Amino acid sequence: MAVNLKGRSFLTLKDFTPEEIRYMLNLSLDLKRKKRAGIKGNLLERKNIVLLFEKASTRTRCAFETAAFDEGGSVTFLTNSQMGKKESIEDTAKVLGRFYDGIEFRGFKQKTVDDLAKYAGVPVWNGLTDLYHPTQILADFLTVMEHCSKPLNKVKFVYAGDARNNMGNSLMIGAAKMGMHFVALAPKELFPSEELVAQMNKIAKQTGAVIELSESLDAVKGADVIYTDVWVSMGEEDMFEQRIKQLKPYQVNMEMIKKTGNDDVLFMHCLPAFHDLETEVGKDVKEKFGLESMEVTDEVFRSKHSVVFDEAENRMHTIKAVMVATMGNL
Repeated sequence: MAVNLKGRSFLTLKDFTPEEIRYMLNLSLDLKRKKRAGIKGNLLERKNIVLLFEKASTRTRCAFETAAFDEGGSVTFLTNSQMGKKESIEDTAKVLGRFYDGIEFRGFKQKTVDDLAKYAGVPVWNGLTDLYHPTQILADFLTVMEHCSKPLNKVKFVYAGDARNNMGNSLMIGAAKMGMHFVALAPKELFPSEELVAQMNKIAKQTGAVIELSESLDAVKGADVIYTDVWVSMGEEDMFEQRIKQLKPYQVNMEMIKKTGNDDVLFMHCLPAFHDLETEVGKDVKEKFGLESMEVTDEVFRSKHSVVFDEAENRMHTIKAVMVATMGNL
């Protein structure tokens, strides 16, 4: 059956079937090959896009902008709108929907991006909220497809860290949809919500996925991918000491890599990563807590296992696919 996503918003992978997700991944591969071949695109020609940002960004902003420009689109980067201050989200959505063909939102509340999609009348894309980060998951899975010899439904994917943050949630959703063996490796108090786990287990029965929650490092045995994220998300900066105590045992180091028993295991991270002392945050944590690195050691980050920069590049290709599939001139 042909897949048609035209006019759809992209808010969470829960809204998409495995076939639709696979379609976006394959489209990403096609668009990536075209860019590598130097073929100028026109699939977003005469399309106007607005990027609404409440949170700081490197990859998300740059990926949306370069992806749009590659295919002939134009972009407005908007950080000082009246939305939520002097104008309601509903009214803002209705105004922007008159000006633009697509809207991206990166911020805090999932309800904000949901309401934008409800009222805008054009596709709305979630560039990150506190609950979900779906464009990142497409980039992650594309990277696995490129670097792992196994099909996605044969991959054991271990996420080590705060498993109830937006990355833990979204990776579990994506893995359930694609039939993967997903392990949330974390202290019990940082497991994903029981409600979300129940929803994903229901999907897993249809796709053949396995959803595993574990506090034991033995869960990494046989892993094809070890994934981690920052221990403290944006907006939680006052929780460093608590998170370090909770998550230090789950730091991705070479001992964990070797424990997988897989010499070809991939290390992945959505970035930015606190793997050395070359950032203000890294230096501050070293001074206060004595750590040279946090969620991943520099040794692992720079090792043959690490595909983090391929993963970062793939944000552009997969975001391009999302915009082309939902709004483009296909």
